[in-house]
Amino acid sequence: MDAPISSSSSLSAPRFRCFDPTNSYTTTTPNHTPIPRHRNNYKGTLAISVNSDPKIAYGEAGYVLEDVPHFTDYIPDLPTYPNPLQDNPAYSVVKQYFVNVDDTVAQRIVVAKDSPRGTHFRRAGPRQKVYFESEDVHACIVTCGGLCPGLNTVIREIVCGLYHMYGVHKVLGIEGGYRGFYARNTIPLTPKVVNDIHKRGGTILGSSRGGHDTSKIVDSIQDRGINQVYIIGGDGTQKGASVIFEEIRRRGLKVVVAGIPKTIDNDIPVIDKSFGFDTAVEEAQRAINAAHVESESIENGIGFVKLMGRYSGFIAMYATLASRDVDCCLIPESPFYLEGPGGLFEFIEKRLKEHGHMVIVMAEGAGQELLSECIRANDQQDASGNKLLKDVGLWISQRIKDHFKKRKMAINLKYIDPTYMIRAVPSNASDNVYCTLLAHSAIHGAMAGYTGFTVGPVNGRHAYIPFRRVIETQNKVVITDRMWARLLCSTNQPSFLDHKDVIGDKNEEVPQIQSINGENHLEATATKHSDLKDVTEDTREEEPPILLVNGNSI
Repeated sequence: MDAPISSSSSLSAPRFRCFDPTNSYTTTTPNHTPIPRHRNNYKGTLAISVNSDPKIAYGEAGYVLEDVPHFTDYIPDLPTYPNPLQDNPAYSVVKQYFVNVDDTVAQRIVVAKDSPRGTHFRRAGPRQKVYFESEDVHACIVTCGGLCPGLNTVIREIVCGLYHMYGVHKVLGIEGGYRGFYARNTIPLTPKVVNDIHKRGGTILGSSRGGHDTSKIVDSIQDRGINQVYIIGGDGTQKGASVIFEEIRRRGLKVVVAGIPKTIDNDIPVIDKSFGFDTAVEEAQRAINAAHVESESIENGIGFVKLMGRYSGFIAMYATLASRDVDCCLIPESPFYLEGPGGLFEFIEKRLKEHGHMVIVMAEGAGQELLSECIRANDQQDASGNKLLKDVGLWISQRIKDHFKKRKMAINLKYIDPTYMIRAVPSNASDNVYCTLLAHSAIHGAMAGYTGFTVGPVNGRHAYIPFRRVIETQNKVVITDRMWARLLCSTNQPSFLDHKDVIGDKNEEVPQIQSINGENHLEATATKHSDLKDVTEDTREEEPPILLVNGNSI
């Protein structure tokens, strides 16, 4: 069940007409001059092509709302219905059933006294009016991309949430990712079918990369009479969801496209963290513990653990901090070199002489630039568009062995690669709760007529975020941030950076407001919307980075 709704617990926007999705205006200028919405002549299931520009509203004191699309943007005169939650016995204890229409969530919560209010997103939660009658809803769920702990939990909670909160009884599972829309069978999903799937890893619907054919997918949605599409996947999947939404809007269909962001690497921007990340960090401890036991049980033992992290090293960083047994952590964001003064080999030799053993943790994307051209696969991609990486962990392990063999220093290196074991396990308790909140937030948004959005927590409050914001960049570890400094203090490893390089980075970098995933929550607005320059000026102030865990600074 969702947490009790209280409008006072999040920042509210000024009460402009544009904040009401049923209003005839969607946007205002900084001077509050309304810009009329592009109306369409809606006839049956077809409508004239609409304006797909971002929905942005401005308010007083530098307030900016980056809104998500709504049915009323392109289908006029839709009827609304009372939300069935008001008659749901489970919600009878909630003081306020519904989210206020003007409630928004601030992207930045640590500000100076005179700072503009900055970017906000529409707050997630149930609305007083819905745009579907329960018996008319025909929903479908699809999972795409790689596996991640919590996929089955999200599937279960979407099905059970639709059934128990809104009385929706027609839910289909699309098998095998995007291509399942037109090439595979569907699975009818009921609470009985999904009752215990959260105890299993993987996804009961199967998954795949690629297979995205927009016309075929939307044709299948239209032919099957589906009007709510829940898409679970990473940044590539969310890009596909955005294209599907645009085609649905072009055809004028009353079909919701709602995304639930999934990535074990935690590289989705804007949101605090992605589901499955906590489980991945917890499971990585097993491998690190094994590496530590192996290394300390023999003279000059080295335990080498490779973890997931194609472009972002969050799993490696948090697993290292949680373990306290790691001597060196290597991630894609932090360049390093092997030989010479201050290099990795020198540090390994120093640590072995001091302690007689050591543990190295490495993200799979780290050190790729060190591989020779003959074995690097820069131009090859998988079906999702991700660069295919060679096993740099094995390569560096061999280089370590060769280096100490030349120096006639005996070492015993054990290489452990638990990457696919970590992503195949069921989600832990905290991720299960998180998956429930994500699923319920997506359902509430879909029933309220919002579409073309992904859902996630921003500073601890769930919000509806436009697709473009979660696909325009990737979240990465900021190595000039205090969280990385904490890791360096824990491992006592060198930064592998020259002092001049660090000073140069700090001079060029915008000060970071840091969430649990290391995301700079201000990075996209200033670069994507020149209109917002005056709003984001405060990002250049000299403020120390702030780390937030579940909305609390530490």
